[in-house]
Amino acid sequence: MIQLLLYIIVAVVTGILVAAIFGFKIPGGLTGSMVAGLLGAWIGDILIGHLGPQIAGYNVFPAVLGAVIVIVLIGLLGKRAKIA
Repeated sequence: MIQLLLYIIVAVVTGILVAAIFGFKIPGGLTGSMVAGLLGAWIGDILIGHLGPQIAGYNVFPAVLGAVIVIVLIGLLGKRAKIA
């Protein structure tokens, strides 16, 4: 249970920070950033697996990397959609 809570907290914080750092407007605002962070963390954990440091059995690096990639892709697609 603690691992799941930690997973959610890291994913949400990563989603919010990455969106703020890159200045992307994620659809749904804060909630959209949280969802994108969770989705990216889940995908990163599945694709990369056990890599990097662990906190309470939780792989931090894959989740952060996955969240960054998903949020950057959403942000870039959003900017492209506004131009067209």
